[in-house]
Amino acid sequence: MSESATVRARAEIDLAALRDNVRALRARAPRAAFMAVVKADGYGHGMVPVARAALDAGATWLGTAMPEEALALRAAGIGPDRARVLCWLWAPGGPWREGVEAGLDMSVSGSRALREAVAAARGAGLPARIQLKADTGLGRGGCQPADWPALVGEALAAEGEGLVRVTGLWSHLACADEPGHPSIAPQLARFRDMVRYAEQRGARPEVRHIANSPATLALPESHFDLVRPGIAMYGISPSPELGTPADFGLRPVMRLSASMVLVKRVPGGHGVSYGHTYVTPGATTLGLVPLGYGDGIPRHASGSGPVLVDGKWRTIAGRVAMDQFVVDLGGDEPPEGTQAVLFGPGDLGEPTAEDWAQAAGTIAYEIVTRIGARVPRVHLHERS
Repeated sequence: MSESATVRARAEIDLAALRDNVRALRARAPRAAFMAVVKADGYGHGMVPVARAALDAGATWLGTAMPEEALALRAAGIGPDRARVLCWLWAPGGPWREGVEAGLDMSVSGSRALREAVAAARGAGLPARIQLKADTGLGRGGCQPADWPALVGEALAAEGEGLVRVTGLWSHLACADEPGHPSIAPQLARFRDMVRYAEQRGARPEVRHIANSPATLALPESHFDLVRPGIAMYGISPSPELGTPADFGLRPVMRLSASMVLVKRVPGGHGVSYGHTYVTPGATTLGLVPLGYGDGIPRHASGSGPVLVDGKWRTIAGRVAMDQFVVDLGGDEPPEGTQAVLFGPGDLGEPTAEDWAQAAGTIAYEIVTRIGARVPRVHLHERS
């Protein structure tokens, strides 16, 4: 990437930190295989470079939500010999045949999806690799326990015809990020029961898995054959209740910054940005930062979002606009072009994504994933 492309703003992605995070998480589940979840463009970090870095650090599976994401990994040269790829959100009429031909593992939660997988297998002349998803209590994707016998029976019948291979049985926890939540133990028990049922009927899955980031970190009884860290791999704690990233040996991977494009003096009583929700309390200096909600900066952080400028924490003054926001510099006059750091690992005094989550009333997952395509990603420590 040319230097001119990074003048306005940039998101630096530390792939060395990501590799270290993968190693730290693998140490938490040493007997389980590791799936690096890279959906949503690698949680905003850049899917393909992140996937490659995770594989370098010992991941053997990749996870995506959309089939288009999974197929893009294959198109980028990450073949079945390098990584297994599980994709779990298959809409009716989706690219099932392309998934079969690409050797994807495709999640199936019900009969409609199974029928489409079987039809794709017939068309491709290859068995479809499928993983049966159980709804153990999240109430989102997955097959309800009452419908599980029928789905298992249909899948095993198709496997008997050579049309599918049932490679996995899996589910997802609802409240693993809330230590001691009463739903956790019943979900794990239900998952064991549903796995047991399928295996008693002849299923021979390669992997059984339910552990997301918080479960990988704090619920060793949930690790089974495979863990699926997402946000933790990017160095962000899935919940402040569980601990900070440093508590788990993790380091945030993304650092978001921009160059101030204007610094000017204004008198006291001067309104700032739309609606004049902020009025300068006295003569001061204002700095204009060229990032806005069009770049993924949450408008909900208006008046509260923290920014490090010239060694000091500042707060967004007034409303975040589509392309820009203002900070009150309190009379300081750093030169135009001075870097404003919105968030990073925090070890240089800058805010973190968690600080922004608190300011915007959301979770750190949303802060990093919403950073838009107008902000170039600069991948550091990338291996060829």
